[in-house]
Amino acid sequence: MNFSATTLVLGLAGLALTACDAPGTATGGDNAAATGRDTAEAHSAEVFFNTTSFGMASSSGHAFSSETGQLLISSDETGVFNAFALDPESGTREALTTSTGNAVFAVSWFPADGRALVTMDGGGDELNHVYVRELDGTLTDLTPGDNVKADFAGWTADGTGFWVTSNERDPAAFDVYAYDAGSYERELVFENTDALQPTAISPDGRWLALDRPRTSADSDILLVDLASEDKAPQLITGHEGNIAYSTYTFTPDSEALVYATNEHGEWNQAWRYEIETGEQSPLIEADWDVMYVAYSNSGRYRVSAINADGFTEVTVLDQDTGGELLLPSSVPAGDLASVRFSPSERQIAFLVTSSTAPANVHWVDLNSGEHRQLTEALNPELDPEELVEAEIVRFESFDGLTIPGIMYRPHEASADNPVPALVMVHGGPGGQSRAGYSAMVQHLVDHGYAVYAANNRGSSGYGKTFFHMDDRRHGEEDLQDIVAAGEYLRAQDWVQDDAVGVIGGSYGGYITAAALAFHPEAFDAGINIFGVTNWVRTLESIPPWWEAFREALYDEMGDPATDAERHRAISPLFHADNIVKPLLVVQGANDPRVLQVESDEIVEAVRANGVPVEYIVFEDEGHGFLKRENRIEASNAYVDFLDTHLRGEAGMDAAPSE
Repeated sequence: MNFSATTLVLGLAGLALTACDAPGTATGGDNAAATGRDTAEAHSAEVFFNTTSFGMASSSGHAFSSETGQLLISSDETGVFNAFALDPESGTREALTTSTGNAVFAVSWFPADGRALVTMDGGGDELNHVYVRELDGTLTDLTPGDNVKADFAGWTADGTGFWVTSNERDPAAFDVYAYDAGSYERELVFENTDALQPTAISPDGRWLALDRPRTSADSDILLVDLASEDKAPQLITGHEGNIAYSTYTFTPDSEALVYATNEHGEWNQAWRYEIETGEQSPLIEADWDVMYVAYSNSGRYRVSAINADGFTEVTVLDQDTGGELLLPSSVPAGDLASVRFSPSERQIAFLVTSSTAPANVHWVDLNSGEHRQLTEALNPELDPEELVEAEIVRFESFDGLTIPGIMYRPHEASADNPVPALVMVHGGPGGQSRAGYSAMVQHLVDHGYAVYAANNRGSSGYGKTFFHMDDRRHGEEDLQDIVAAGEYLRAQDWVQDDAVGVIGGSYGGYITAAALAFHPEAFDAGINIFGVTNWVRTLESIPPWWEAFREALYDEMGDPATDAERHRAISPLFHADNIVKPLLVVQGANDPRVLQVESDEIVEAVRANGVPVEYIVFEDEGHGFLKRENRIEASNAYVDFLDTHLRGEAGMDAAPSE
């Protein structure tokens, strides 16, 4: 049973791209399909964001109801995420929660009845609690407290209890509690005095895996025997030098831990650790990172995924036959995600997504081969032919290093009709732009803006050498890669060379502001979405629940106690007088990672230059925008700002009409 954990990455929920169709090998040539459309026919943001987002129950929980066979899913069809029961026979959905404020996400059915576990935070503050959705529809908070962050950690094998992690004892450490499924009484089973990262509990409940991310390049795994007297964590990955280890899951028989390591080359590979003997052996080796490994309850099926050049390749292995499970031909092309098995393992459910199709829930009977698509996420007002496919595009950066990225090119773009363009920068440090459906990106492209999501050096997914090229050099070569991406776009004959902007969120927002401050003429406009502008403050005010990652974060970014001078040197706020290009800043008031004051101050400083600055603050959002109305407002603001300041006066006559 593996479960989610806090990460050190300053992620970008509001701009996240999901995995999608098989990658192309384009290098930026003119191969976009012509549709005859122009930006005057573009759709409003409402049309794109009225597409529904679906998500499955936790991989550590029960996605299929043992009573009804219904699937437990999350959906934002009301404008706010809530939990739903989805009938595989009819495709009908029943709302289990009806929140109009905080986003509610499905976690697990109870194994013996119709209760469900769900989770939500307070308006984006990331202080998630775990709730029971009772049979009468009421919610019982299992983890109450004003400053508590909790997470579901899996069910006991007999279904009579489950585990939850919580930082209520110490805001910096997540302890493990065992809950009784009937009474909700709980017992502290592991007190995490060393602030390690709990990552998995074995199906038999005996073993707890803990990750220790010492630095961004060096980490360890420890095991705890929960049946022992002292429950002392034991190191199982002793090594010399910089090697990264992290937990995937335990095997269903609880005899082995499956873990990730880059000890044997550039890529994270999956290995087995035999608990009784300590023997280690390779399980999955590939020329890309292994993203995850999971098992069906009986262990018959093993599900794994490879991060192949920004796309996800999923394999479901039937361990009884040794063959790969093949899905019916009626399953549409695209990337699989969130594979879930029914209790009998005769049925599976999963998501399929692509550049032009948001994630939909699919169901397959493994005996008969019957297949049903249970949801239709795309707004029927949108024709998939109007949307654009993602292309893998690489370019040479300032020093000759090849930089990968994802290109979304408007259909109408050509040498005879060049379009304005944006370099989009992912969150991080260490994130990755991945190909897939994004309402925000498709809205921009529909309005005539090319979007190139560049994976600058320091991005994950391209090997450990590439990943560590920016360690303690943030705002230097990685920023120059983004500037070089802008130059690459200007060199394309289908791009308007005097209309290239930069956009990003979180760490990408930092790079956006840094590009405007340190390379004032490199871009013609910038959109900073909850981006860091003062590293001195940000690194001193990280949330307490990041304690397990503090050393790793400081190793990569520098310790504010000793590196404050460099942090000041790379912080756009202290160089804002250099910014001469128009700037849009968007911020969530409840953001615990990048505080609102960061955006307040950069806006004030740039306005003092007499530069056009627009500023939007969402009072009910955090680090990423979960409410549909806010995503619509933000996306409209991006287009309006770009129409005014990037497409410019000359292009306003042809601006899209809403």
